[in-house]
This record gives sequence, structure tokens and C-alpha cells, in this order.
Amino acid sequence: MDGQLSLFEEQMPTGRKVLPAPVDESLRHTAEKLPAGIRLGTSTWSFPGWKGILYDRGATSQLLARHGLWAYARHPLLRAAGVDRTFYAPITAEDFAAYAQDVPEGFRFLVKAHEYCTVAHFPLHNRYGEKAGQDNAYFLDSDYAEEFVVRPYREGLGDKAGVLLFQFSPMDVGRLGGRRVFCRRLLRFLTSLPPGLHYAVELRNSELFQDDYLKVLEESGVVHCLNIHPTMPPINRQAERIRHLPGPTVIRWMLHTGLTYESAGQRYHPYDRQVDPDRPTRQAAATICRSAAASGRDVYVIANNKAEGCAPLTLFSLAEAIVASHED
Repeated sequence: MDGQLSLFEEQMPTGRKVLPAPVDESLRHTAEKLPAGIRLGTSTWSFPGWKGILYDRGATSQLLARHGLWAYARHPLLRAAGVDRTFYAPITAEDFAAYAQDVPEGFRFLVKAHEYCTVAHFPLHNRYGEKAGQDNAYFLDSDYAEEFVVRPYREGLGDKAGVLLFQFSPMDVGRLGGRRVFCRRLLRFLTSLPPGLHYAVELRNSELFQDDYLKVLEESGVVHCLNIHPTMPPINRQAERIRHLPGPTVIRWMLHTGLTYESAGQRYHPYDRQVDPDRPTRQAAATICRSAAASGRDVYVIANNKAEGCAPLTLFSLAEAIVASHED
């Protein structure tokens, strides 16, 4: 036994607005067998459809956003969580500290950096208001990133800071001057960030996943996020290209092949079951996790509801596949 369960076996306090759902014994057994360095988590924790899966009662998304993390973090298989809200606006060190207080020792967060760091041109979307279509003056600005992203993340989460992720949404690379110009700017940005933290880069343009990008990672010591998304190569092909690079292994399982986020939302809501199990991807991810853990790497896997229909169930199935491949 790896000792994972001892982190979660504590007295349930009274007065909690949301408590954990009962955990099936088979999942407890899987948690005992899962290597301690593998941390599984979901992208946020505020979904009412997870009643009976993670939560003991029905609750609104607003209530779960404020009070669900404590219950979420008591599930023996969930030792990490993604924080997506930070992509849309920075949050304070006090906000991060509140998250840290709700989770046990050994729990870690994967936090998305504010999109100002990674969006070169504001999309033509209503939420950008007058900025829509304009250049973003803070794109790859390390001073902005340090003040509004890195500092509150480090100060608020402390030793529960896992990975700070810079997600580059699909972009017009030509408008930036081409792939090599982007890579030069990315290298300057990454090497200017404060040291001592784990940073990761996630691409959504497959044409950027080339040797010059991998050289940026090598020189900066930043990891590539293995991104399961229709716009990127299969996860095993990504893993093959980065296998000699140092740092933790980071996987984000985001979206089912052939779907958009909008169509996946319509198909999968209320996110309470696996609608489209993706067994080949699961096996590929399990193999990568086992190999990384065996080599002593920390592993973070963050799953989205729109990968298969229900993020916790995706992770439960993945954990079972990791343990099964180990026992074989």
C-alpha cells in the first residue's frame, strides 16, 4: 500500500454544506495500488451531476464552487485539481490560500495562467468587449505574469502548488511572424519567469509542435503538457517526442475526438456518466503514467467532462487501467 488513503481518513466535521459521497470498495483498493506519485484530478469541481459520484447531495454549481472542494479532496483517488477560473481573470493569493486550506497534505493544484499571458490577439467574442480583435499588449509579458499570475499562485498555495500551466489557444501563427518567431518569444518569456516552480506549456496548434519548440522546452526547463485534444497529435506521439525532457509528466484530457466544446456540452450534460468511453486513449495514457512513475517522475492527469462525459469516471477508469497494467 502506498499510503495514499491515510491522507483522507480524517474526522468529518459538522456543519459542512457538502460532504463526500460513499466510495466503492473497489475504488479504495485501486487507490491503495496506485503509485503515490500519480496525481489525478478534474478541471474544476463545481458540477451538480457528480452527486453520488463525488458529492453526497444535490447542490448548485455555485454552492459546489464555494464549498465542494473539501468533499472533492477527500476522495482517495483524487489527489489534484485543476483551477480553470484563473484563465479568465487573475485571482488573489488569499483566494489560492483558501483552496489550500480545504485540501489535505500531499494534494496539489494545476492552475491555468491568465489568458493575457498567452493570447496574442483577443478573439472576436463578446466577452472581450472593445478589445475583441485587437492585439494583446501583455502577450508573453513576463513582468505581467510574475505580478498577476506567479506571485499570488506561489504565495497562496505554498507547497500545494503543483503546476502552473500556460495554455496557448488556437492562434494565427502567421500573424505572429511564424513558428520560429513565436518560439524565440516563448523562450524569452519562459526563461524570465521566477525559478523554483513547475511550469508547463499547452499548445492547441499542432504545427507548433516541432523541433524548435522542443528546444525551447529543453533550454527553459519547462514541460510540455500532453494534451488530449482533437487539434493535437495523439498523446502517445506527443510523449514519444518529449520522452527525454526533464520535469513532471503533465496530461490534460480535454475533448473527445470529433466534437467541439459546445457539442460535447450538449451531448454530455449533466456530466453524470461516461457517454463515449475512449479506451485506446485511456490505455495510452495509462502506459505513459506507469512509465513516468516507474522512472521517478511526478505525474499530473487532469480530466475534463468533455473527454468522455464525466471527468471523475474518466479518472476512475484510468486509475483502474494504470493499476491493471502494473499488476500484469
